[in-house]
Amino acid sequence: MRVSRSRRITWLRCIGQAGHTHDVSRRLRKTNLKLHQDSSGALNTVTGYGADYVEINLVRHSGSILVLPDAPVIAWPVSSFEQLSAEHFAMLVDSAPEVVVFGSGERLRFPHPRLTAALTAKRIGVETMDFKAACRTYNILMAEGRKVAAALLIEA
Repeated sequence: MRVSRSRRITWLRCIGQAGHTHDVSRRLRKTNLKLHQDSSGALNTVTGYGADYVEINLVRHSGSILVLPDAPVIAWPVSSFEQLSAEHFAMLVDSAPEVVVFGSGERLRFPHPRLTAALTAKRIGVETMDFKAACRTYNILMAEGRKVAAALLIEA
């Protein structure tokens, strides 16, 4: 992601009562930030999401998935938070990400530490957030070039 910044400085001048020109103020106009996302067909990017779906590179998925920037999207065989097991999170160990962003569904719920123990043992961080925040966070970390994985729970 590139960030370009443009600034304009405006000098306001006015004519005094005696006809003299003098500076009234120097104002820094609002700084505009424009975010440009570099699109690359080789990287998996979240391009949309809703309550019951997520789009990866414009392909709609209606079930839970595991997403890595440079690997095929994997169907994650879990349909509810209560169904989560240690094996579900262990599926990410071989890909060795720096961090796993876990989208726990519509609301924020934290998995028991024993469920993520396989990741923790390999020094892989797990960040838990609601589904929508996880989608946004994954995109940001992926765009920064971080080795990130997203475990996105879409409850049936």
